[in-house]
Amino acid sequence: LRMPGQGGGGLSSMKVARPVVVDRSQSRSRSIRGTVSSSSVLAHLRRYSLLRPVRSLRHRDGSFDCLGDSSALEMKPLVVVGSANADFVLQVDRLPAPGETVSASELDLFPGGKGANQAAAASRLGHETHFIGQCGKDANGDFLRKALEESGVRLVGGLKIVEGCGTGSAYIFLQPSGENSIVILGGANQKGWSLGGDEESAIAGAGAVLLQREIPEAVNAEVAAMAARHGVPVILDAGGVDAPLGSDVLKNLAVLSPNETELSRLTGMPTSTEQETLDAARRLLSLGVGRVLIKLGARGSAMVSAVEGGDPEVVRQDAVKVDQVVDTTGAGDCFTAAFAVGFVRGWGTERSMRWASKAASLCIQKMGAMVSLPRAQDMPVEED
Repeated sequence: LRMPGQGGGGLSSMKVARPVVVDRSQSRSRSIRGTVSSSSVLAHLRRYSLLRPVRSLRHRDGSFDCLGDSSALEMKPLVVVGSANADFVLQVDRLPAPGETVSASELDLFPGGKGANQAAAASRLGHETHFIGQCGKDANGDFLRKALEESGVRLVGGLKIVEGCGTGSAYIFLQPSGENSIVILGGANQKGWSLGGDEESAIAGAGAVLLQREIPEAVNAEVAAMAARHGVPVILDAGGVDAPLGSDVLKNLAVLSPNETELSRLTGMPTSTEQETLDAARRLLSLGVGRVLIKLGARGSAMVSAVEGGDPEVVRQDAVKVDQVVDTTGAGDCFTAAFAVGFVRGWGTERSMRWASKAASLCIQKMGAMVSLPRAQDMPVEED
């Protein structure tokens, strides 16, 4: 829209809180002249058919494509259910061999946990995000609560305190290449879970629910079933516990996102070649998963989707190259959360994967997990 009299800075009288879907073929030939308020902008948009009633094409996995869509005017939040950890990062030249002792050059403390990281990532990228998680009654719990709030995350129940249990923690061995190895102590992430009315209300009102595997599998199954009852799609990041996924979780997943190692463990199949990876993803599709989003590290990512009566559809996305990799600790969480943001916003697969790859490329250029996550203003403009 061209607004004479408003200068180059846009509409001074209008606060844009939600996206407006515009038919570009119409907008090229028409402009709205004069100084206007937000209400008159919407009136003109409707008059000239630039704002259309809601029509959306919903896919089997719960995602949708917006077709002149008013659902974009009522964007629903992303709800993340998962772990919150205090991350102790030890910088080492290399990992010790069995029976060997090595020295660390530094020890740093960062907020983390796959659930908390993904909630913070989505919120920093500009999407309303609610987090359901737990911590101990200790300094690390206070530290995590403050970090999430500073990232703009809305804490359902205020980050529940589990009495008599310490906050979860992770011990990360970081090598000069940026590669890491992680040992997790579950703590409050593993005990005392109870999903009540506040949690169900948040899930029922979500555009999607995002899960990981650093909390008990029974909790994930309960959340996935709850989301299914309310027609809310579920995305599961397969990172966390090394164990098979039960059918009660698999059947309720719109998107399952493993890396190659996790994909091999989930299926019991090799993933050393591209064909083996696709065969393993096809196995998950046969178990009822909507789509499989595989994280391939430096090679990017691949989305494998079932096609009725034909071979699975595969969409590939290259990793965005960077000059120096500093720390890969939060990269997978950043990628999954950014994809989930695109999913909730109704973006197509390719656009969501491209956005996620760009976000992860910014994350790996800084130290730490949550503190390295990019904000919306750091991201390049994403075209439709």
